[in-house]
Amino acid sequence: MTTQIPSLPLSGIRVLDLSRVLAGPVCTMMLGDLGADVLKVERPLTGDDSRSWGPPFDGRGQSAYFLSVNRNKYSAALDLEAPSDCEFIRQLARGADVVVENFRAGTLERRALGARVLLEANPRLIWCTISGFGEDSERPGYDFVVQAEAGWMAITGEPGGAPMKAGVAFVDVIAGKDAAIAVLAALTARGLGTLGASADARHLKVSLLHSATSALVNVAQNALVSGDEAKRWGNAHANLTPYELFKTADGSLVVAVGRDSQWVACARALGVTALADDESLRTNRGRLAQRARIVREFSARLATNRSSHWMAALNGVGVPCGVVRGVREALSAVTASGEAGVHPLSPGKVRFLPPLLNEQGDAVRAKGWAAFTQRNE
Repeated sequence: MTTQIPSLPLSGIRVLDLSRVLAGPVCTMMLGDLGADVLKVERPLTGDDSRSWGPPFDGRGQSAYFLSVNRNKYSAALDLEAPSDCEFIRQLARGADVVVENFRAGTLERRALGARVLLEANPRLIWCTISGFGEDSERPGYDFVVQAEAGWMAITGEPGGAPMKAGVAFVDVIAGKDAAIAVLAALTARGLGTLGASADARHLKVSLLHSATSALVNVAQNALVSGDEAKRWGNAHANLTPYELFKTADGSLVVAVGRDSQWVACARALGVTALADDESLRTNRGRLAQRARIVREFSARLATNRSSHWMAALNGVGVPCGVVRGVREALSAVTASGEAGVHPLSPGKVRFLPPLLNEQGDAVRAKGWAAFTQRNE
């Protein structure tokens, strides 16, 4: 008896991945996790820039950086300086459902591989351009630069300290997810018959700068409503208290009181009864007015016992809290591997590992998109 493997949501969707480094590969990996056939086109000899971004490297010489965002893809090395390879890319685009690219403006157009030309050649094609600063800018888009210019570094770090970037390239990650969402929306609209037929309607545009400023969410809205410049709060929160990191007898503990109903339970669980009984602290507005007092008394109290003791007390009354874990410890709570990274949740699936450079190049050159058929069976 043969067991039928259920199809993934994007099974049969063909994605031509002309992107590199992080934002574009995040997008195409997500589409691959959902079942799309993703062909990653790379430079001959060197491939994606991130292939050399190490150490560490695995046993096959693959950089951990590259491995993190390139599972569920084929790799074919094609040279944009070779007319025959450019013509092959045009053929692939004619059979594709989606193209994702993050070339600097004009690079593809000079080789007759630009969005408008290929969109007009394939009326079903959806094209997603990921840029650093918008389609009219020729500036290269790097996460660190955008974190600086999008206001992130100005609000990250200790009060009075130096501006600080986030520990992960979140601008690239968020832009990649924004791109994946845009592609999924366009595929849905195409299926419903509501996606416009024009090249402009099928050309999606995502920029790191726009994704980053959109991701400022409440910080941006605070600045817009108040007219005041946002500032650094360290591990505290501009709109809530107590909502920060406190030292305990053996480490650190995050306490996050997000609702008025949690406040009294939190204060009683910690044994700061004077604060629990103070009517002026029953609302978040009242607590913000006395932030320094609350932080001072919480700090003194939490320092008297171990993190595990306070975790048990706070979890017992439903107050959000957590200890600071290292990356390896955090990964123990999810399914992850050295070859495929953190596995997607349903309905995504790790189907095959990140490819070596040009690993499927011969098969793709010989069979085109049909080269995916055998691997997907």
